[in-house]
Amino acid sequence: QVQLVESGGGLVQTGGSLRLSCASSGSISGFHVMRWYRQAPGDQRELVALITQDSSRNYADSVKGRFTISRDYAKNTLYLQMNSLKPDDTAVYYCNALSIVPSRNYWGPGTQVTVSS
Repeated sequence: QVQLVESGGGLVQTGGSLRLSCASSGSISGFHVMRWYRQAPGDQRELVALITQDSSRNYADSVKGRFTISRDYAKNTLYLQMNSLKPDDTAVYYCNALSIVPSRNYWGPGTQVTVSS
């Protein structure tokens, strides 16, 4: 059973940067897709960014040009570099990994990001 653990969240001022990490207890090379989601209080969980096994990347319109998703196979870690942060980016950020064989959908416990105005 793979475990995902996010880190790197915190409090930052508007315009600042944070880099989130998602460490996997197992190899990430077999995941079909890895994603970052976020959920603000009272809102639904929304997809922020994803990276596929063939390295295709997609971003929510609200973060395009500011956030970058990447991964390090040697460290079995997924990253989210967040620049030019805004108060609207305040949320709990979750890492997600999808395996096709076997069929598994993994989630981390989340890390809080707070952007002050």
